Amino acid sequence: MTLTKLDMLSKDTEDMNSAYDAAGGNSEVLHNHEMSSLVVSGNKVLSANGTEGIVLEKKETENGVDIKMTIQKGYKIPLPVHLCFGLIPKDGIQEIKMDFVAEEDSEVELIAHCTFPNAVKVVHKMDAKMVIGKNASLKYTETHFHGPHGGIEVLPKAYVKIEEGGKYYTNFALISGRVGFLEFDYSVDAEKDSICEMVTKVYGKADDKIRILEKIALNGENARSVIKSRIAITDNAISEFRGITEGHAPRARGHVDCMEVIQGNAKAEAIPIVRVDNPLAKVTHEAAIGCVDKKEVETLMARGLEEDDAIDIIVKGMLA
Repeated sequence: MTLTKLDMLSKDTEDMNSAYDAAGGNSEVLHNHEMSSLVVSGNKVLSANGTEGIVLEKKETENGVDIKMTIQKGYKIPLPVHLCFGLIPKDGIQEIKMDFVAEEDSEVELIAHCTFPNAVKVVHKMDAKMVIGKNASLKYTETHFHGPHGGIEVLPKAYVKIEEGGKYYTNFALISGRVGFLEFDYSVDAEKDSICEMVTKVYGKADDKIRILEKIALNGENARSVIKSRIAITDNAISEFRGITEGHAPRARGHVDCMEVIQGNAKAEAIPIVRVDNPLAKVTHEAAIGCVDKKEVETLMARGLEEDDAIDIIVKGMLA
């Protein structure tokens, strides 16, 4: 039986709904017309829904989708905007380009789920430019769900500009399934009275490779920032973390906080970097690398868990 284009679209939608649910989302929100949402499978836009105050433009390309989203001046979007990106086949390339603007005095929360349940030879690239306008606020949560094979490269790159009084909060999590290869590269310029908080949580296994670079330049007076990284690796996984904060203005305040847990033959490297060229700015850092607490493991094993399962629970608790 030959599938029609409509049948194929319906099958893609069904597959993405299942993958979205597996990634921790609720696929019902993707079809709720009272909420803004966007679903992209490979280079196909399966659905797009805008609401008042949001201008959404999208263009399908050879290997992905170009997206431009604008939160209009003064709009406080009451419900989260849900984004779903993924690739269901075991091989392929997905390239997402995003141009995001939160105009002056606007406010929005974006919740993104990226799902690749069958990846054996998959590349997922994201190249984003974000502008948080004067006194605007963006909260961005991105959760990845990967399958068991580890055959995926995840390459997110973003430049973020936070204008005077703007607020930017981001939380990236990749703790379900195999990481594969992750190269995370975010750079932020923060202006006067702005706030930036960046949290990254990753759990690597087998021969996963993790590279994280996060950089915040506190360019304006009273700008504040926190970079928080939580990485756990086991088996033969490798992780490298660079967290950079620069204080360039009076009363700018920044902090870099990195904690890594290693087990087995894993290798971890954490380098917090602080740079200050204004005598009234202050930037601090802390970093720690160690193993899972032995007493916590023994307590869970006394309750009937195998050692590997006990360690897994402890690590996921740290990353929760």
